[in-house]
Amino acid sequence: MDPRSAYVHIPFCHRRCFYCDFPVVPLGDRADGASSGSIAAYLLLLHREIASSPAGPPLATVYLGGGTPSMLTGAQVAGILEALERRYGLAPGAELSLELDPASFDEARLADYLAAGINRVSLGGQSFDDRVLAELGRRHRGEDLREAAGWLRRARRRGELASWSLDLIQGLPRQGLAHWDGQLAEAIALEPPHLSVYDLSIEPGTVFERRLALGELALPPEDLAADLMDLTWGRLTAAGYGHYEVSNYALPGHASRHNRVYWSGAGWWGFGMGATGAPHGRRRAHPRTRAGYAEALASRAEAPAEDGEGMPFDERLMVGLRCREGVNLERLARQERLEPSLLDGLRRRLGDYERRGLLRVEGPRWRLADPEGLALSNGVLREMLAWWQELERPLPQAHPAPAP
Repeated sequence: MDPRSAYVHIPFCHRRCFYCDFPVVPLGDRADGASSGSIAAYLLLLHREIASSPAGPPLATVYLGGGTPSMLTGAQVAGILEALERRYGLAPGAELSLELDPASFDEARLADYLAAGINRVSLGGQSFDDRVLAELGRRHRGEDLREAAGWLRRARRRGELASWSLDLIQGLPRQGLAHWDGQLAEAIALEPPHLSVYDLSIEPGTVFERRLALGELALPPEDLAADLMDLTWGRLTAAGYGHYEVSNYALPGHASRHNRVYWSGAGWWGFGMGATGAPHGRRRAHPRTRAGYAEALASRAEAPAEDGEGMPFDERLMVGLRCREGVNLERLARQERLEPSLLDGLRRRLGDYERRGLLRVEGPRWRLADPEGLALSNGVLREMLAWWQELERPLPQAHPAPAP
């Protein structure tokens, strides 16, 4: 099926956060899309890629992520959406999302984005605590986040914005239950229709990885991390949010349509430096540097839609089990041409999780219980991936007996 979604990567940011390993280009605190030659030059490449990409049906979702897409002006965002509309068209009622950083826009710029066609915003707050924000390397402070959320609330009440999401990070250094409970209370009070709550992940090459190696990063113990997730689930579900994916909660009608494309395994276009796409289920990753991205565009002919690798079985397992509805494991097994008896072995291997009510096997569909199973999803996934790696590992070849 032809993709009906597109991800567009805007790699620029003012500074790299200490936990970030995304393909980004820090330009300094004063940089802005209206004055930056680097941003203008990148947008020329981006427009060239969109214009020369394979055609397809109108897009039902578009997501501009980064980086800090709110370093772009409203006119630059409008230009990207217009380029996509020329190449593909935008379906009626398309979800058009833009990531915003609280320190990089004001209410006037928000109005420009909405006038450009943006109808959903993802606000990268991470925390309301100034001390925590400084430890994360974030540029904004708690008051910036509260003010930005206020602009979004007013825009939604006026009918100018269909929905918006707030991002938070849990499992931060020295974070306790009382502190996190206060953070959740502040978030709920701002009335975001959608909340994404991510566990802190220590990625290779980041400042946090170096600090952890030096013993300078005091992360919560594993049992506290599970308690934090349980607190999150209890607080948000009591406030009316549905837990539809491990890290995502939404009021009715406000689940991210674009993110569901990723989790369902459906195809999407990926544009820009470092972007990953999966048109027709075939995964493509762009170079993670500006020079590599420019060179790839200059040297390529128009790439056929079938390029790249298909989504591997273990990844389809992972994205499926992250969602509340789980994954049809029997169908995945048929696609991989696995013997049904192999799934019986996997079920025995995961028997303890099933006996504890963390894993539910309902006919062909396997899913993790909410909230405890989803909170322990990493353990289940580790066991499943170990099982898959053992299946993929070739058996030792028997040596022929020596001739008499």
